[in-house]
Amino acid sequence: MKFLFVVPPLVGHVNPTISVAAALRARGHRVAWVGHPDPVRPLLPADALLFALPPDTDPARSRAVAAAARTARGAAALKLLWEDFLVPLAHQMRPGVDAAVREFAPDVLVVDQQALAGGMVAREREIRWATFATTSADIIDPLATLPQVKRWRGNLLSGLGFPASGELSPHLVVVFSTPALIGPVDRYPGHFSFVGPSFGWSGRSDSAVPGSGRVETSSFPFAELRRPCVLVSMGTVNTAACDRFYAVVTAAIRRVQVVLVGDVAAPKNFIVRPHVPQLALLPRVDAVVCHGGHNTTCEALAHGIPLVLAPIKDDQPFIADQVIAAGAGIRVKFGRVQPDGLATAVDRVLTEPAFRAAAHRVRSSFADAGGAAAAASALEAL
Repeated sequence: MKFLFVVPPLVGHVNPTISVAAALRARGHRVAWVGHPDPVRPLLPADALLFALPPDTDPARSRAVAAAARTARGAAALKLLWEDFLVPLAHQMRPGVDAAVREFAPDVLVVDQQALAGGMVAREREIRWATFATTSADIIDPLATLPQVKRWRGNLLSGLGFPASGELSPHLVVVFSTPALIGPVDRYPGHFSFVGPSFGWSGRSDSAVPGSGRVETSSFPFAELRRPCVLVSMGTVNTAACDRFYAVVTAAIRRVQVVLVGDVAAPKNFIVRPHVPQLALLPRVDAVVCHGGHNTTCEALAHGIPLVLAPIKDDQPFIADQVIAAGAGIRVKFGRVQPDGLATAVDRVLTEPAFRAAAHRVRSSFADAGGAAAAASALEAL
């Protein structure tokens, strides 16, 4: 069979496709991607087939939107995300996705939840398609208590040709989480498949080792690592908004080694790099401080690592709440936490066994769910 992955130009939404595609290829299927080559191509295997979308025709507007996104919060951030990013992206991607479908003739379209053009083309051409829910925040219906905002979002989707039920596939929704993190799943439709993070797993669930097949090219001085070690990563799109938070981090964590992803002056116990090979690094760290992004959070938990979460916007507060409910971390306020408060939170997740035990319970649930292999099986069944 042939599977075509439709991805937005976002690292965290491309990465989960790679292990699933590898599992499909290992079973004899053909896979391809359609996306913007500059951000997407470096993330894919060297021999991957990529149907390249045309470049941005209005880079000045894109830079303005990106600048506004750095400071937008709450309703303003949601409005910016949909009206200035997702909807224009859907219109920009649609012709290229349609052309890729004509040329590759896939049996199934595999559509990231933020690559709305994939669902538009699938519906128009009556192709069976799956949604990859690369963050679980939309799955839990965060707008359920905001009916006016939900209607506004529904109107935007209606303008793209989606039904009142929303933009997710009616055939298959692959959710990269499990009940141990997202909570009970019996309220979801039967075509929702909860597979955990997009890893391949080896060994028993209580001690399984995750592997992604992702290409990580960033160099790192692994020989300099000392335990305990804390990884601080605030996401690829939030760095410009983190100056204050990084200052708090460098003042707060002085007794253990820290790996900080960014570009800041830091004490001698810090290793600072603009990029790190995160999956290779995680088995060597003891706690993670992050923004609550779905991928970083789940990758840490997949290694049984507890977290300190400082959510900034978008889905991050919802993911942080899931971690707290699971008992696997502590939440601090991104814009208000002081060095003493952050130091206490980091010390607790490093020294109190309950946090690590909870993280290990989530890890076992991820391994039991099957990850990339389970997602591949669900796609085959579709």
